[in-house]
Amino acid sequence: MLFVELIRKKRDGHELSRAEIDAIVSGYTSGEIPDYQVSAFLMAALLRTLSRAETAALTEAMLHSGDVLDFSELPAPKVDKHSTGGVGDKTSLILAPLVAAAGLYVPMISGRGLGHTGGTLDKLEAIPGFSVNQSLAEFRATLAKVGCAMIGQTAEIAPADKKLYALRDVTGTVESPFLICASIMSKKMAEGIDALVLDVKTGSGAFMKDPKDAEFLAELMVETGERMGTKTVALLTDMDQPLGRYIGNALEVEECVRILRGEGKGSEDLVELTIELAAWMLHLGGKAADVDAGRDSARELLASGKALTKFREMVAAQGGDPAFCDDPGHLPQARHVADIKADVAGYVGAIQCERMGYASLVLGGGRLRKEDAVDPTVGIVLHKKIGDAVQAGEPLCTVHYNDESKFAEASRMIREAYAVKADKPAAPHSLIQKIIRHGSA
Repeated sequence: MLFVELIRKKRDGHELSRAEIDAIVSGYTSGEIPDYQVSAFLMAALLRTLSRAETAALTEAMLHSGDVLDFSELPAPKVDKHSTGGVGDKTSLILAPLVAAAGLYVPMISGRGLGHTGGTLDKLEAIPGFSVNQSLAEFRATLAKVGCAMIGQTAEIAPADKKLYALRDVTGTVESPFLICASIMSKKMAEGIDALVLDVKTGSGAFMKDPKDAEFLAELMVETGERMGTKTVALLTDMDQPLGRYIGNALEVEECVRILRGEGKGSEDLVELTIELAAWMLHLGGKAADVDAGRDSARELLASGKALTKFREMVAAQGGDPAFCDDPGHLPQARHVADIKADVAGYVGAIQCERMGYASLVLGGGRLRKEDAVDPTVGIVLHKKIGDAVQAGEPLCTVHYNDESKFAEASRMIREAYAVKADKPAAPHSLIQKIIRHGSA
């Protein structure tokens, strides 16, 4: 098969067959097809778009470029959740043990921070001793023993995606919703799951800032998951302000533990979203007759401490010291803290969410370059969110930092992110904007 002919075919707007897409993926993964030709194909796919059938074929080809896990020996359904990323988005750390405490299995393969958004792996690595680099055999053993396990992508899982994503990143082809869908869903389907709940963010702190773009991506991923035999639902959720009160790796772990301990006051939005995602996971996994029953079950698992017990078990099984569950002082701490105070009285009218994410990144909480080390101790604790009243001189947030020059830059960005208005603003957007199921759009 001449690859240049496939490039021309896609360039001219024609649909590629499953066999042709298989040839592209296998040829690139093996090194037979060079970067420059695949770059041309990716640009053609971006500009001409892919059909739903092509997207499903690409997802399956990437999925089968490596190992597809099989947990059929486990006696209950396997479910997972994926978020498209946001600021303060830490629901996975609560969800995995909560859903496992209900008797389902949660094999979660997660990612690192990307741009202004935090990554689940970076948060987990703020826990002393916790290993996200388990082998597949260790991952399987932890899952069977505890009911949940959280690791990073291994070399065996969807290697075609790893190569294609690196190429998309430097060829201006990241933004295609069809390529995004294939990238996300190939990794998720490789987990051997029976059901998947997608949290698709929209708003100033999301990659998909336009709700219409986010909804299109959500519909595409739901359809792809269902085509591949996995029960899939997507929640379109608001990211116009940070989720919860804490931004930064160790700080977000602390907030999750507080919620698992029943101390969620001030983090009501994070609790609400976690309960909703858990309810869908429990329903799709067959542990709740409907979503209302799933919400009730999720609240009971939090209130009873069962989710916290399961979280402790997972931390210990992956090499971590669960002592921080009793005393957050066991988590790494920044050397300095400082308040950012309001210059005027009024109401918080807006928080530029992406700006807050970049402020945390500047402090050292994320990577400006691929080779950068992440500082787990730095971050921001919000005291005021949209709609809250504030007095002149009252703290808007507290910054945890280790470097004075980084603090100076981050504090400037935080001040730019907060807008204090004389009049109380309209209520913020609904946190959960839409539920998308196959055939519901």
